[in-house]
Order: sequence, then C-alpha cells, then structure tokens
Amino acid sequence: MKEFPRTTVGGVSLSRMLIGSNWLLGYSHTSVSADEMIKRRYDTAEKFKPILEAYLSHGVDTMMAPFGNSPELMKAIHDTEQKMGREIILIDTPIINVDDTAEGRKEAQKTIQESADRGAKFCLIHHSSAEQLVNKNLSQICRLDDYTKMIRDAGMIPGLSAHMPELIVYSDANGYDVETYIQIFNCMGFMMQVEIETVASIIQNAKKPVMTIKSMAAGRCSPYVGLTFSWNVIRDKDMVTVGAFSADEAEEDIEISMAALEHRFPNLEKRSSPNQNQAAFGKD
Repeated sequence: MKEFPRTTVGGVSLSRMLIGSNWLLGYSHTSVSADEMIKRRYDTAEKFKPILEAYLSHGVDTMMAPFGNSPELMKAIHDTEQKMGREIILIDTPIINVDDTAEGRKEAQKTIQESADRGAKFCLIHHSSAEQLVNKNLSQICRLDDYTKMIRDAGMIPGLSAHMPELIVYSDANGYDVETYIQIFNCMGFMMQVEIETVASIIQNAKKPVMTIKSMAAGRCSPYVGLTFSWNVIRDKDMVTVGAFSADEAEEDIEISMAALEHRFPNLEKRSSPNQNQAAFGKD
C-alpha cells in the first residue's frame, strides 16, 4: 500500500495529511445536536481505534488535537501505536493563560508541561490564546517569546494556531521562534477572516510550513471539492488537516487526496440513489 507523502517540520518528518479531531471530539461547527451525536459515537477509547488504524495504515501518522480534552482519545492512540507498531505524532493545541502576571505564567507553564507529559512533539498555542497577544498597531505578537521558550524548555517544537492570518505575517516579520503555523483555508472561505486569495498568498509566502485546517468547511462542501482544491493550491511542504467521522470516510478522504496529488480522478463508488440506473451516473 502506497504511503501518504511527507514533509519536514522543525526537523521532524510528518505525513502531509494530518488527522483532524473535530469530528471525533464533538466540535462540528454545525449544531449542538451534531456535537452531541459525535460525543455519543466516540465515548470510549475502543471507538476511536478503527479510524486511527485506517489513517495509520496509509502512513497518515500525524494528528492535531487539543489532546488534554480527551483521556479516552489518548488511550486509543497508545493502544493503536502498540497494535500497529508505529508512532502517532502529536500536534497539541492547548489553551493557555496569557495573563502578564506571575500566576498567569505559572499556569501557562503547567499547561505546556502537561502537553509534553502527554507525549506531544509539537505544541501550537491555541488561537484563542495567541490572538490575545496581537498588537496590530505594532505588528507584533507581544510576549510570544515567553511561551515559545516554555515550549522549547519542555522539549517540544513551538508553533502558532493562526485563525488571524496576520499572525503568520507578524511572526515571519519579527522572527519569532515558531516552526509552523495552523491556518484556516478552504474553497468556501468558511471562518476565514479575509479573502481566499489573500490567505493563499500568505501561505505561499510563509517562511515556515503551514498546516491548513477546515479543508471541507466543516462539511459545507464535499470531500472531492474541498480536498482537491486544497492540495492543488498549497506548497509541497504544507499540510492539510482532514477530519472524518468513520474509518470509511477516512479511507475515502485519503483516496481523494492521493488522486489530487497524483492529478488523477479518485477511485470512488457511486453515491446511492433510489434509482442507480441513470445515465447521469455514468457507466460502471
């Protein structure tokens, strides 16, 4: 079985497809009922394992999540690593206290150390924390160096979750100690703060590899449309985070992605219909 293509971030080899976690942990960006449906589906470690195995069997061995939110997911990861004989590389996105006080820094350091203790190789400060440090007037991310040093001291590689595209621009301009960025990027502009073309340009010019997220606009476009777009407009060193709700969905997303990278049509079954015998469905 062909392995998924890889890139290098901070000296570490990662699969270019990153395993997403919203449709495993209950963050649907759709509705409360959808969130609850996800949480009911994935309420034990055993239920996470088939989808992790599906990704890992294709060499997709890198996962992005707020891992501190789910001990059951962490147990499933460890069990799957043992079964498959392969490490799952963890990109943690913890929410930290960024108050400019001794108490705030102590709490941030504790949160970052917990990330390291979970076995994360990368620690990307969650956007809700990082964006509190942004000073647009100065084009700076104030005191970011305090937290990237904490991450380095804990033995992890620092990065930024950047829902605001300015974070990439400011980080590059000021030479902050980060090895990669998370950036929302999809063909529908979902949750993006400026036009698709502008974010595409920022990604193209970023000094470090970019981890794109929301590639299917949280289910608002089909995997074929969203993934084909993303893989064809990012750079060879950049990544696409792909969440799925089942092992079958993961297999489909991997095939669509491989096809996009190989510039061919994906090998997919026809969608169901009450009448499959329609000319518009094509021939078998």
